[in-house]
Amino acid sequence: MTTLGQNKRAAVVFDLDGVLVDSEELHYRAYSEVLAAFGVVIGRREYAEHWIGAGHGPEHVVERYALPLSPAELRSRKAPIYRRLLESGVPPMPGADVVVAQLSRQFALGIATNSSRSDVNWILNRFGWQRYFDAVIAREDYREAKPAPDAYLAAQAALAVPPEGCLVVEDSPRGVLAARSAGLRVVVVPNAFTRICTFPDGTEIVEGLSVITPSFVRQRLPLGQP
Repeated sequence: MTTLGQNKRAAVVFDLDGVLVDSEELHYRAYSEVLAAFGVVIGRREYAEHWIGAGHGPEHVVERYALPLSPAELRSRKAPIYRRLLESGVPPMPGADVVVAQLSRQFALGIATNSSRSDVNWILNRFGWQRYFDAVIAREDYREAKPAPDAYLAAQAALAVPPEGCLVVEDSPRGVLAARSAGLRVVVVPNAFTRICTFPDGTEIVEGLSVITPSFVRQRLPLGQP
């Protein structure tokens, strides 16, 4: 966990993959490469629903296709392939650079992600984003993955902002459930994979990151006045 300790009254917490960086395609390609060795082809819809939407893709595919390895082994085989793809080039999501720079002037910013600390640090270094984030919560920093609230509870605690002062930016149904379970307000920016997902009732969905301006945040957080 990385914290800068700025004392701001309200915060925006971002998921990373598919929200700030266009990396879901790389995750999909990495899993596809591993599964191809077993003669398994995962379609984009199946990936969106089980990996991104529900968060139990490896468990799903191991059981459905009776694979001779565990979900943990599948994740382990996928990790170096994903890192290779990541280092070969990953773009930021449209508007990410502007949004994080703009919001950081008025709000504390956090990341709460299922990605490893190593991958997160590589991405932050790649885009020069370290200076914008007051707390970075990677997979090693909490116990249960989304849709459990652990990642967002850890981020909110690290930012030292009350729950009503945090706005989460997500892209997946399980991320919405995690944020809500942590008692945080959440808004969704769908990506090419998650546009086909069904989100929980009442989910606020916006077209892109550029919508999330300082005034947008303040309108949703009672403590959001700088």
